[in-house]
Amino acid sequence: MLKIEELSVSYGSRKVLHNISLEVNTGEVLVLIGPNGAGKTTLVRAVSGVIPVEGGVIRCNGGQNPATDLIRMPPMQRARSLAVVPQVASMPPAFTAWETVLMGRTPHLNFLGQISARDEEIARLALEKVDALGLAERRVGELSGGEQQRVLLARALAQSTPILLLDEPTSNLDLHYQVSFMETVRGLAHQDHLAVLIALHDLNLAARYADRAALLVNGEIKSVGTPREVLTPELISTAYHLEVQVIPHPFADVPLVLPGRK
Repeated sequence: MLKIEELSVSYGSRKVLHNISLEVNTGEVLVLIGPNGAGKTTLVRAVSGVIPVEGGVIRCNGGQNPATDLIRMPPMQRARSLAVVPQVASMPPAFTAWETVLMGRTPHLNFLGQISARDEEIARLALEKVDALGLAERRVGELSGGEQQRVLLARALAQSTPILLLDEPTSNLDLHYQVSFMETVRGLAHQDHLAVLIALHDLNLAARYADRAALLVNGEIKSVGTPREVLTPELISTAYHLEVQVIPHPFADVPLVLPGRK
């Protein structure tokens, strides 16, 4: 479990996140939605330890012991608790996919930084899980955007953490790769019992692949629940300042958000 309690973040005098409390359960995909500037990326970066927080607690595995507070963990210990697939990643183009995924094992290496046969097996399984084993020997600079995202996901899985954070992982992908990527992530969460928090712009991807959704507006959580409970005309129209229609999806038992009046 990932448990965020009363988390606040400020940039100078401007408060960006206001007392955020949120839980992501084991085996669950929780999708963070909200308009541009709502604070989605800031929340992901704060949880991952990239930026400092003003106040609050971020616990892993639901523990109450201070040792489970991710904010106060040393970076290497935090890297064994959660892995991140960032929004924009600059990977060394000359590295192979295999070398890139092995980087995910860094928090688990001994003091000499030696890679063991077990590390290699975990990296191989990570590539298999995202259907990218065939990319292992190819250089990252030769891969398409969708292939690079799969390698980044494999690198995060190779960290062997119970918590996975993803920041707009589908923003530069075409429709085929968006669907394939989200199917993979949801399958991993359910089958490998990961707590997965994803920031997404696309409301209909959120509706299709989230177990629960959290609506963030102006740095505050306005609603948390199933996609059907959160993606309502009233909530979405108010958050995005746009009249929307929410109808049943023609192929799946989820809501479909459309702009405009009925």
